[in-house]
Amino acid sequence: MSADPPTHDPDPSDAALMARAAAGDRAAFEVLATRHLLALHRAARRVVGDAAEAEDLAQEAMLRAWQLAARFDPARGSLRAWLHRIVTNLAIDRLRRARPAAEITPELADTTPDPETALRQRRRRAALLTAVLRLPARQRRVLALTYAEGWPSAAIGLSLGISTRAVEGLLRRARLALREGLRAH
Repeated sequence: MSADPPTHDPDPSDAALMARAAAGDRAAFEVLATRHLLALHRAARRVVGDAAEAEDLAQEAMLRAWQLAARFDPARGSLRAWLHRIVTNLAIDRLRRARPAAEITPELADTTPDPETALRQRRRRAALLTAVLRLPARQRRVLALTYAEGWPSAAIGLSLGISTRAVEGLLRRARLALREGLRAH
């Protein structure tokens, strides 16, 4: 009595391919790379804005995925989402490293403001903080990522799971609300 030959799935799922890749199957991982590399390149390019750098980031993301294949858990989400998170984190890290460090220059003159100016500045900062705290949470977050962290709109959108256009709309509404809040003060 002969056994039936094993059936070969012509289009295995990402989860099945990752399981094989975790066991060291390079061919399975190459199939995944073929499926996902272009999308990773597009995601990285939206964050960094440079095609060559995006290509490096997409390849680095796939290398990380190969190295971490055993950690992938399909119960926690799709492979596509996991790969996009990897490439997005790599791109954001690259942007942070690329930001030029502020040069530290010794100050020779005393720049301490006079008491009246210092009081005005404290009041202005307090009014601004009050106006910021009155903003909806998403607008506050977009403001913080834009101005405090220096993130580009594309990176903020990826981080928040919204489009760049939505980020710009939130930022515009936040600025208008701040302007009105400060004007009322």
